[in-house]
Amino acid sequence: MLANYKILYRFENAETLIMEVQRLDLPDDADIAQIYHWLYFDKLSLSMVKLWFRSMDSSAEIEERYFEQGYLKFSETEATFIEKYNSSQHKLANDSKLPVNEEINRLIQDYFKQP
Repeated sequence: MLANYKILYRFENAETLIMEVQRLDLPDDADIAQIYHWLYFDKLSLSMVKLWFRSMDSSAEIEERYFEQGYLKFSETEATFIEKYNSSQHKLANDSKLPVNEEINRLIQDYFKQP
């Protein structure tokens, strides 16, 4: 089955998975918020939440993304996500260039099936 999305970024540790997913099945004039989705998956509770994107900043070596729920800073090899409301910090590996397993594909497909 062909995927109707592309994973642009993927950051992961034993407890957390954060990824940016681009939908490929929408018309060219679709709203950018419908096309790009930042998703936060808590592996312990098996819950997935959409991170509400606010802004971004980029430099040669560091990328930053600001969300309603927190802040993500990442390089080619690692990332840190700081939650806004409880200040928890998550150290993550940048797995963006690694193949995606079936479990992650299923999570994304289930997310896009939601109304």
